[in-house]
Amino acid sequence: MKLAKVTALTISHCLAITIGFVAGIYALPLLLAPEAPDNIAVAIASKDRQFTGNFSRDRLDSDAFHWGDGELSVGNQRISFLGSLAPGPDYNLYLSPEFVETKATFNQLKSSMALVGSVKTFDNFLLDVPSNIDITSYNTVVIWCETFGQFITSATYQ
Repeated sequence: MKLAKVTALTISHCLAITIGFVAGIYALPLLLAPEAPDNIAVAIASKDRQFTGNFSRDRLDSDAFHWGDGELSVGNQRISFLGSLAPGPDYNLYLSPEFVETKATFNQLKSSMALVGSVKTFDNFLLDVPSNIDITSYNTVVIWCETFGQFITSATYQ
């Protein structure tokens, strides 16, 4: 075989493997995600809310692959979300005492934040607030991807 043909085949195969790997990272969380709570369950859970906020796609570090869009309800017992998140692995929800919309700010404030729990669904979610967390000590909800250290979205709620 000629060197040009071997080079072209190598490049095309590497490109196909790369595309498959990236598609797998994107699709795997969707395939493994549990069923999301329906709008009625989220509406019932949000009745006990004390605060509301909105995830928005226009946060500084949000982009085409890292975003959230919808309404958040924060209560002493539960945090509920009606909307959509970009799919991804290992999302966690944090409460922050200051507004966060970048990876740098998240890393700077992480030690002062409270980890509420893992977000496993991308259309709507419900999370119980641990009893040791006082939601009034914070003003922002942040969704963060632990695996890739990536900011997803945030919302102020008070």
